[in-house]
Parts: sequence; C-alpha cells; structure tokens
Amino acid sequence: MSEYFNVADIFGEDVFTDKVMQERLPKKVYRALRKTIEEGKELDLATADVIAAAMKDWAIEKGATHYTHWFQPLTGVTAEKHDSFITAPREDGTILMEFSGKELIKGEPDASSFPSGGLRATFEARGYTAWDCTSPAFVRHDAAGATLCIPTAFCSYTGEALDQKTPLLRSMEAINKESLRLLKLFGNTTSKKVTPSVGPEQEYFLVDAEKFLKRKDLIFTGRTLFGAMPPKGQELDDHYFGTIRQRIASFMKDVNVELWKLGVSAKTQHNEVAPAQHELAPIYAEANVAVDHNQIVMQTLKRVACQHGMKCLLHEKPFAGVNGSGKHNNWSLTTDDGINLLDPGKTPHENVQFLLVLTCILKAVDEHADLLRESAADPGNDHRLGANEAPPAIISVFLGEQLQDVMAQLISVGEATHSLKGGVLETGVKTLPDFTKDATDRNRTSPFAFTGNKFEFRMVGSRDSIGSPNIVLNTIVAEAFSDACDILEKADDFDMAVHDLIKQYANEHQRIVFDGNGYSDEWVAEAERRGLPNIKSMVDAIPALVTDKAVAMFDKYGVFTKAELESRVEVKYENYSKALNIEARTMIDMASKQIIPAVIKYTRSLAETINAVVKAGAEASVQVELLNETSALLSDTKVALAKLIDVTEEAAGKAEGEEQARFFHDVVTVAMSELRAPVDKLEMIVDKEMWPMPSYGDLLFEV
Repeated sequence: MSEYFNVADIFGEDVFTDKVMQERLPKKVYRALRKTIEEGKELDLATADVIAAAMKDWAIEKGATHYTHWFQPLTGVTAEKHDSFITAPREDGTILMEFSGKELIKGEPDASSFPSGGLRATFEARGYTAWDCTSPAFVRHDAAGATLCIPTAFCSYTGEALDQKTPLLRSMEAINKESLRLLKLFGNTTSKKVTPSVGPEQEYFLVDAEKFLKRKDLIFTGRTLFGAMPPKGQELDDHYFGTIRQRIASFMKDVNVELWKLGVSAKTQHNEVAPAQHELAPIYAEANVAVDHNQIVMQTLKRVACQHGMKCLLHEKPFAGVNGSGKHNNWSLTTDDGINLLDPGKTPHENVQFLLVLTCILKAVDEHADLLRESAADPGNDHRLGANEAPPAIISVFLGEQLQDVMAQLISVGEATHSLKGGVLETGVKTLPDFTKDATDRNRTSPFAFTGNKFEFRMVGSRDSIGSPNIVLNTIVAEAFSDACDILEKADDFDMAVHDLIKQYANEHQRIVFDGNGYSDEWVAEAERRGLPNIKSMVDAIPALVTDKAVAMFDKYGVFTKAELESRVEVKYENYSKALNIEARTMIDMASKQIIPAVIKYTRSLAETINAVVKAGAEASVQVELLNETSALLSDTKVALAKLIDVTEEAAGKAEGEEQARFFHDVVTVAMSELRAPVDKLEMIVDKEMWPMPSYGDLLFEV
C-alpha cells in the first residue's frame, strides 16, 4: 500500500458487507437474507446455496483458498478449522472450487477437547458451528494467505451452548423483546427492534520482542512474576496522552489499516497511564458484532506487534507497581429507527421514559451486582481490581450531579421538577472561547458509570471476551424491564403507575448509587454498611452464576439452562487452577534454573573480590556486608522456593473444581508472593550483567 491513502477507500474492503451482498445476490435472495438478519427468520438451504456461492466467488477474488467457521469456545480465545474450497479432482485432472449452503450454515468441528464443564464426555466428540449471519463474514490476510472467516456460534450435539456467542445472541433476543414491551407502553409503535450497542476500549502494553523472549514468565503466563520497580514509573504522568513514539506510531498505523479493511471502526488511539501502555477504541457496534470485532482487535494487535519486532501484552497486570490494563465496556440500547433509550435529553426530569429505563437499570445492577462482578472475573483481574488504578471490586453506579439531583428529588419529594444545567466554562483567556460545559463530571473510580447516553462498565479485563459482561447486562436489564412491564401493563392509570414505579425503584435501589472516591477505605466501610457485596477474587465470584435467582433468571429468558451455568462454573474453576498452576511452576522453573544460579555466581564473584582485597591489606567491610545481605536473601529465596514446590504439588492432589481453585487462591498465591519478595530485593543488588533476565526498566522504557 502507498504511504498515503483514503480511509474511505479501504474501509470494509475485506468484509462481505451489505453493499457487497446487494451487488452479488439476486434481489429475492438478498431480501430473504435481510429478513433472517432483521427478524430471525430461518434461511432455507436453496437460498443458502446461492449466498455461499456468491460469498465463495467474492472471497476467491480476494485471494482466499480456504474458509473457516470462526467461533469463540470457552477457552478465552477464538478457534477455527480451515477447509479449502477445492473438491475432488475431475477426470481431466482439474478441480472444482465449491462452497455449499450447508457448509456455510453448519460446521462440524471436534468438540471433545474444548472446555465443556461436564456437558460433554471426552469420547463424545461431535459439536456444531452455526453461521451467525448478523455478524458479517470477512477475509483475513496473514502468513497463511487469505482465509474466508465466517462468524459462528458453537454448540454441543445435544444443543447446549459451548461458547460465548450463543448465549449472547439469546440475551440480545431477550432484551429486544422486553424493550419493545416497554416502548409500546409509551406509545411507540414504529420501533421494531432494540439492540444493545457496545464500544469496548482496549488497553495493552508493547514490549520489545527480544527482551520478551528472555523472560519465561512473559512467555508462559503473559505477566512478570518477578521484577523490581525501576527508578521511574508512572508517577510523573508524562506518558499519559503523551507524544506517541515513532516506532509505536508506525505500529498503530498498520493496526488501523488492518482493522479498517476488516470493517472495524478503529477511532481513538493514545498512550495510557503506564509506560509502554496504550489504548485503542472503536466506534459502537451491535453487541455481537462488537464482541467479534474486539476479538479481531486483540488478534491484530498481537500479529502486527510481531511484524514490528514487538510483543503485545494483553494480561490485566503484566507489571507490578504500574497500572494494569482493562477494557471499558460502553453499553447502550438503540432502536432500529435511531432512538437511544439512554439519552436523557435536555430536561431529564421531564423524560419519563428515560427515568423508567434508568431506574430499571439501577434495580438490575443492585439485584445482580454479584453476577456483574463475576462477568469480569479473571485470574489477571484479581491483581487489578481495586488497586488504585481500576474500579474497586465493589459494584456501584455513578450517575453524575445532574441525574443524582433528579434522583434526590424523586426520593425526597416524590417527583422531579427541574434538572441541573451545565452552564458556561469561562477560561479567563480572551483568545480562548468560553464554551458550554456538561451538566456532570466523570468518576474514573466507578465500575458502572453513566457517561451522557450510555453506561460504562469499567471492570472488564483487557484480554477477556466482552461476551460475558454483555450477556449479563442484557439479561439483568431485560428482567428489570419485564418486571416493570408486568406492573404497568395491568395499571388502570398508566401515568400515575409509572410515576409511582420510578419513585419506588429510586428509593429501593438508591444504595447502589455512589459518586465519591471508590478507591477510599471509607467507601469500603460505607459499602459494607449499605449491604453491597465486596467480592475480591475470581474464586469468590464464580458461585454467583448458580445462585437460585441467577438460575431462575437465565432460564426464564432462555439465555442459559441450569446445566449450562453449572458447566461454566466448572470451566471457570478449572481455568483458574490451571492458570495459577502454570504461574507457580514458571516461578519454580525461573528461580531454580536462572535466578538462584545467577545469585550464586554473583556471591562467588563477591567472595573472590573480598579475598583479593584482604590479601592486598585493604578494607573489605562493604563487600562483606553486601555478601552477607545477598547470602541471607538467597537463603530466604531457597526456603520460599521449597515451600512453593510443596504447596504446588499439594494443590495437584486436591479435588478438581472449587476445592482446588480455593487452595490455589488461599495458599499457592501466598507462597508465590513469599518467593517474589526476596528475589525482587536481590535484583536490586546483583550485578545487572549477571541478572538472568531484562528488568522492568528494560521492558517499559526501551520499546
């Protein structure tokens, strides 16, 4: 590609867009496909054959030789199996390039080795991928050539969801149905569909590839298990929004081009708070498309980083002592005719429909705070949440001054009569214009904050799929809407009933609203007084999935069966244990084979220096003191290593599931911290040339 190009010319060029479909499909076939996309009507095989043929021809023109059903199993990453378009050779030695409607609609990968949480036995191998026609197919260009990627759902032979996509689509259907019920009560008969829109902000670190490959912890776990802080961290705030270095800017440019070609509307890029940390944010998309796009974003960041001699770290906490990475999940509800249900308008106190939507969401978050917290639970996020950088582990809602004032009026006097105005911000500089300021500030410590016309769920981990939090958000809000509609549909006087219900919800769920400093110790105490859950770890969060209220809700709206929820609990406990086991064994390997030998080599060198100094009749007290300190820390390291070896082996003998996961959390992680402490002190003493791996300073400041 030339140095200069028009984004509009390349945007979506590798996507089987609606425009491409209109150009390549017969009108009757195109209309049938649009009906399937918009109304969920079943697509017959004859129509699918025509679509498949057109998609194949388009993909081959793009250079594709293979196609794959691209799906999202419970591994946390995407999966794919590639098949070429060629069929059996003909008698004349030539081949046909074919792709049928059946191959488009349904795939049959081996399901036995994917996590299923007991839904499938190892010997039960069959599973199915089903085309999600609401998320467009695309051609991906990489070292394998060009591949037609077809976004799909993944389910077992017996119909249970084994992925993130299937329950997400179910939750979208649930909130669409209940939102339309609510809109109908307010006289809206024109909106035919309500869709959750999502915009995830992706944070990530970039480190030099050569240095990355010298650290086993980064290779095996994605985070540093050892490492002393350099003289400078993020305390000057000079990296945040700072000038982007040329190497990084070149990387960002290539990432943008790759994403734009794939129809991902990469919009914003900047340096984040920590050194070597950055962020990329797209424009909003429908929830299932946003989930797919975010997976594409993460894969593209990693692939392009390698092409630039770097590695992209998506772990939530790759470095201790500096900010970790999250993924702010911006969520709103929009109709097919352009109405945002979360737009308060200029006078929110008069916007009754908005106030009902708002108080329903407060009800949903308050009643299911544990589920929302669980949706962001991840082994890496345990190091990040509440660490004076990310939202605390306590779920609360920030509304801002304007809506907080409206809520206060509803609670105190039963009705809201005015809304606070933003006013004018006077800069005090004649050459700068005065401008209208917003009616409310923002609160970066809030895990669930209203930010104008959307809610920003700030807890999600940087490497996690945004599928889980949006499944939960869609479902709990669908339930709240349903509860409200059940009451209002029976009311004799709708205006009075909706007024009373808004006031009731505002009163009953005001405890979830908090606009202060979520990092403070005072808030922890206040939250406990209010009865809000403080779920500090993934292990403590997982049981929320199978409480009676969670099982009943997910079953009622057809999002999860009880068996599917129980399977996810088992998978999550297993994933936690495996992640911690890998981390513990990596620490053992590094300490045994790299760190202790390096320290011994250093002490030997010190001892030889002391002998030489003493022989020369000089004073060696400093060297002796250094040797004694190093030897003591080396002894502490050896003791801590032995303990970690013992408890890691003990963990392997625990019953799989909750017991093993809790042992890793309560015992193994403590032993890991005890090993890290003396090693990080040794790093500050041992000659840098002898230290067996790049330091934090090398990784964070030499990119």
